Amino acid sequence: MAHKKGAGSTKNGRDSNAKRLGVKMNHGQFSKSGQIIVRQRGLSVIPGKNVGVGKDYTLFSLKEGIVEFKNDTNNRKQVSIKTSNWDNLVETLGYETWTEFVR
Repeated sequence: MAHKKGAGSTKNGRDSNAKRLGVKMNHGQFSKSGQIIVRQRGLSVIPGKNVGVGKDYTLFSLKEGIVEFKNDTNNRKQVSIKTSNWDNLVETLGYETWTEFVR
């Protein structure tokens, strides 16, 4: 019997494209609204304050500010966006944006 397969088709030769998952912004970096922070499969990193979740579990920033990673109570990573003190003041007063407050 032959030890090698003939010149016909083989079972090799197929591969999927890389999905480019992982952390896109690190702790302490400035993030604009809508910027992607983490691409992941499942919620291995959970969202915190000012962070949204896409349908493919992508975490993105809802407001501009500083990215902050910390450990959650269940030993999972949590990412949140730390906004400036002025933004917190505007939210506390009941306005949605700074321009609304100024008018």
